Amino acid sequence: MLILGVSRNLKKIVGPTSIVQGLRANLALGPKWQIRLLSGSQEPCTHEDGIGRILRNNHLVVSKKNRDLTGGRGGSVQEKRSSATITDRSQLKYARRLVVKLGSAVITREDEHGLALGRLASIVEQVAECHVSGRECIMVTSGAVAFGKQKLAQELLMSLSMRETLSPKDHTRVDTGTLLEPRAAAAVGQSGLMSLYDAMFAQYGVKIAQVLVTKPDFYNEETRRNLISTLSELISLNIVPIINTNDAVTPPPQTDEDFPKGKEGKKIIALKDNDSLAAMLAAEVEADLLILMSDVDGIYTKPPSQEGARLIHTFTPEMMKSVTFGKKSKVGTGGMDSKVQAATWALDRGVSVVICNGMQEKAIKTIISGRRLGTFFTDYSPPGTIPVEVLAENARQGSRTLQALSPEDRAKCIQTLAELLISRQDFILQANNLDKAEALKIGTAKPLVNRLSLNPAKLKSLASGLHQIAESSHTNVGRVLRRTKLADGLDLKQITVPIGVLLVIFESRPDCLPQVAALALSSANGLLLKGGKEASHSNKALMEVITEALKTVGAENAISLVSTREEISDLLSLEKHIDLIIPRGSTEMVRNIQEQSQHIPVLGHAEGICHVYVDNEANLEKALKIIRDSKCDYPAACNAMETLLLHEDLISSGFFVDVCNMFKKENVTVYSGPNLAAKLTFGPPEAKSMRAEYGALECAIEVVSGVQEAVDHISQFGSGHTEVIVTENKEKAATFQRDVDSACVFHNASSRFADGFRFGLGAEVGISTARIHARGPVGVEGLLTTKWVLDGDGHTAADFAEGGPCTFLHQKLPINVE
Repeated sequence: MLILGVSRNLKKIVGPTSIVQGLRANLALGPKWQIRLLSGSQEPCTHEDGIGRILRNNHLVVSKKNRDLTGGRGGSVQEKRSSATITDRSQLKYARRLVVKLGSAVITREDEHGLALGRLASIVEQVAECHVSGRECIMVTSGAVAFGKQKLAQELLMSLSMRETLSPKDHTRVDTGTLLEPRAAAAVGQSGLMSLYDAMFAQYGVKIAQVLVTKPDFYNEETRRNLISTLSELISLNIVPIINTNDAVTPPPQTDEDFPKGKEGKKIIALKDNDSLAAMLAAEVEADLLILMSDVDGIYTKPPSQEGARLIHTFTPEMMKSVTFGKKSKVGTGGMDSKVQAATWALDRGVSVVICNGMQEKAIKTIISGRRLGTFFTDYSPPGTIPVEVLAENARQGSRTLQALSPEDRAKCIQTLAELLISRQDFILQANNLDKAEALKIGTAKPLVNRLSLNPAKLKSLASGLHQIAESSHTNVGRVLRRTKLADGLDLKQITVPIGVLLVIFESRPDCLPQVAALALSSANGLLLKGGKEASHSNKALMEVITEALKTVGAENAISLVSTREEISDLLSLEKHIDLIIPRGSTEMVRNIQEQSQHIPVLGHAEGICHVYVDNEANLEKALKIIRDSKCDYPAACNAMETLLLHEDLISSGFFVDVCNMFKKENVTVYSGPNLAAKLTFGPPEAKSMRAEYGALECAIEVVSGVQEAVDHISQFGSGHTEVIVTENKEKAATFQRDVDSACVFHNASSRFADGFRFGLGAEVGISTARIHARGPVGVEGLLTTKWVLDGDGHTAADFAEGGPCTFLHQKLPINVE
């Protein structure tokens, strides 16, 4: 890819000298021209000012960008340009030139007399921050009429008679004829509105300029050219233009349609409101992004007040026929229909558009950061892309399909998946090699590459685990847990049922994808999977294999991989579609998900700071074997030992030397705890923290006086995952297992046994350290909930009232007897 840029003063082009000179010679460009090379890779072309543009389609776009945007060369931009340069929300952060349109409903108070100063101040602050960061901002604002009405209402109050003033009826809020006619109110309010903007922007050191326009300013070639030239001059002077229609002379809203202009019949959008004005301006100044701020969250499939209305997060022009529009707001001149028409018109001319709710906090900054807010307009729809809400609904329907299957069919589907992992291993490993190659290319740490890696042995182990899940899946769903005879003919039972739709978010480890899929099949849950981009090839290959297995039972939509660029925070807001979130990854990721998910339960797979305590009554040969396995078998695993606790009597013995020699042989880096560092003159470097999850061939060694101090250390620095005691004293072991509050507590066994497969669960969704019903390695049991089923014969609660014909028996019945 070739990258060319321009300096901030727009007087030099940055790039290979030969190409720059060749472009200038061929295009006869002066020093005030900006050159951009469009790349099909959609990578940002970064300018010297730090703000890039996403460019595509392998076209060269040249635009003059100093004093005159039109330059007398390109003519009007009413004609369609190539498709919008920004095709995905993640690219919005590269938008350099913004047009922000503030709807009347956003900045006007509910009573329509005056401005909502809090909202307006927040928007001004965001625009100012964008401007200061190097972006070029243009504002299209309403509000002059509302501001003028406030002033005129005060004048009206002064003109009232004493009788009218004392009357309980508010004469300033009733129909006052032409006195508060919008054009008159606009004339009165225009100066006050601009004074307010000037005062607000001045707080951030930003200069503004007022530009009043009318419809003829765009339809007349000379005035249009003058207008764009003025905007160009203001932008070059680092001034924010604030544009509004000259409502004092503008006729009432009209219903004229877009009409052709000129010999070639180029379409011109009808200037019916500030939405069409913003679209026209954005196209004329070749803006990268147009933000239309309204009082609704975006485009809905039907008016938001109607049942079944669904917010459209990404809108393409093909969707226009499937959308039903409602009425406009009471203070605006354009409704949602007008906004969509303006947005699609601007999109046709290369401007990306977002329609959002201007009343939401920090809406502009959220949009530019790439977060999913409002409706993003794009003409690019990747093949096979399905909105995540649709995937979730498909998963819920798929869950019903799985529940309707017989246990034998569900088990057979899991067995098919296990067999496919072996028969398609060449295809899977080839995809995994691509991920590993990319990870090594960018310098990914070796422990992370190890987590990413798949091999024939891993796939064989996965397949074995899946067969275990299949064998145990026959009694998962619909299993009776309790049966009670409430009264004669009134029987109650509690049975297991799937939770619904699960969202599993995981990093690096593609091997967890078939594990979790099998558990979802076993428990008849719908499943959404969100994997890390570092394993994208592996995840897609494994998902293809999973879908192939699901097709055998007609449930291919029950499990889906979220491959779109949805932010995790956006997925966490889908409380209507997702019933349980299971994060598997770094401590930071898990904590962020737990903090952000306010309405969806999280089954947390937290950090794994595991300890092994070797007592002074331990079999030292066993201890050395357990330590080696706990640390060196798979150091990247969450159940690997991170801190070794040694009884103080062992430091002066040969065992401590044996441990250090073993670690040296296994290339383990050792750090000293505070107590050990105090005992050794030339010991290992001191650990930065005793609460550290290394995830590599590294560990800390600390000295304790006995079992109780070991328990106290674990209580202070542990994560509640897995702890081990090595001792031949059963009383000490019992004390340790009783007092240590972790999900797994082992005696004379490696911490690596804290695994769903090794526990006989078949596979695990994750390891929960929370104090809830699902704790430790979570298998299929953690993915089930219960419901109560009551069978009666016309019974009513009144039958059991005092003196009624029925009495409660509450007799417990055998579970396996109908």
